[in-house]
Amino acid sequence: MSTEAASHPTYGNWRRPRRPGLGPFGLVGTFGVFGGLVLTLFVSLVSLVAAIVVVVPLAILLTPLMVRTVDGRNAYQLVALRIGWFRRKAKGSHTYVSGPLSQRPGGRFRPPGLLSRVTMSEGRDAYDRPFGVLHHPGRNQYTIVLGCEPDGGSLVDPDQADVWVASWGQWLARLAHEPGLRGASVVVETAPDPGTRLASEVLPHIRDDAPPAARAVMEEVVERYPSNSSEMHTYITLTYAIPQGQKRDKHDMVTDLAVRIPGLLAGLVGAGAGTATPLSAERIAEVVRVAYDPAVAGEVLSVRSEYGHTGLDWDDSGPAAAVETAEAYQHDSGVSRTWLLTLAPRGTVHSNVLRGLLEGTAGTRRKRVALLYRPIDPATSARIVEADRRAAQFMANSGRGMVQARALSEIRATEQTAAEEAAGAGLVEFSLMVTVTVDSMSQLSDANVSMRNLQASARLSMRPADRMQAAAFTCTLPAGLLPWEHTFIPSELQEAL
Repeated sequence: MSTEAASHPTYGNWRRPRRPGLGPFGLVGTFGVFGGLVLTLFVSLVSLVAAIVVVVPLAILLTPLMVRTVDGRNAYQLVALRIGWFRRKAKGSHTYVSGPLSQRPGGRFRPPGLLSRVTMSEGRDAYDRPFGVLHHPGRNQYTIVLGCEPDGGSLVDPDQADVWVASWGQWLARLAHEPGLRGASVVVETAPDPGTRLASEVLPHIRDDAPPAARAVMEEVVERYPSNSSEMHTYITLTYAIPQGQKRDKHDMVTDLAVRIPGLLAGLVGAGAGTATPLSAERIAEVVRVAYDPAVAGEVLSVRSEYGHTGLDWDDSGPAAAVETAEAYQHDSGVSRTWLLTLAPRGTVHSNVLRGLLEGTAGTRRKRVALLYRPIDPATSARIVEADRRAAQFMANSGRGMVQARALSEIRATEQTAAEEAAGAGLVEFSLMVTVTVDSMSQLSDANVSMRNLQASARLSMRPADRMQAAAFTCTLPAGLLPWEHTFIPSELQEAL
């Protein structure tokens, strides 16, 4: 992260990971090209016809690797995505029905898809605060969720914002030293204010002998204020895995996480996160329940404000019915569409570049912006920055004109990254996902227009997560799902394609 000494600091120097390989080919394609050339040379010594027979299939197999979309996907990946979608439709797994009338055992409303096997437990940290722990049995991973109330950016000096950003960078760098941490995410959820919280705070404090005029003013404020306001919630998820070679049961893992929570919360306070507390199992279930059924948001707030708790369990936090289409995901009282980041802002930006994207959007029922982080350990970070540095120097010495000018700019960026990494800065891979929920399919077109405008203001390039809307919707929930951990092809092999 680079910072200019000015009244309004700018930030940047993020770079897309460079694929190893020759030109548009990845590592696998490069081995295929050179292997095919060597094989063709040997076969041509025997017969020219045999060499042609070898070259033609190799060309047919390697050509799709050269065809890439704007976000870097090749033709094989596009075909695999469509094949997976048609298979899910043929098996009927794009639809979901739960509850007593379904054929699922227990008659509960468990979350679908990637959350279907997740279980919930609860522990208490050093300050005796309850915190929920989500167990992902497929990967044997454990997730904790932290709730934050960040300080607003209004009337904040640029110097203070710069301190917050620096503290946030230090907190992310610290995650690389967390034993067993597989990834983290920051989920910012906005929705129209139902007015329940304001009513529960104001109406009980109105005295019976208050003047009629004052009573009328307060009741009018409670009635009209929510129509022009929105509520915002921020959640931070941390997903851990048991290190290889160690054997721990769920109770030992919960105890280990309880010890780590106070230190994690202390770092967030210095980064401008405001009041940060761990979320209990009930609160996590409430967040997931409202995400699948936005119509019950007011009822959940009302019950919590009246009784102090809702009694909602994880096994009842899912939808009664859900249907995934190629372009949307229908669930109970909402229809959602998710977008994926394809290109981060080029150049430098100010600290408020994502403000428009994070704020509430008119005409939407709910919106979630999920920043996904994948910390890289110090040893791997040093190897990556040095490899990028050598690659940038090679490109600068192998071209002329505009190509060389861009390569020189790339050298400056890699040199700065290497210097910052050597000084102790952390290297983190990140991405961004945005889920917009509306009331009906007819409102999705307006949501698409709003997202295009928000992308432009945030200087982001995003694409809809078509044919995988259900999985993308689940990944934006504060449940600790890491997309790179739930792929059929290992992420290491995908990077080599």
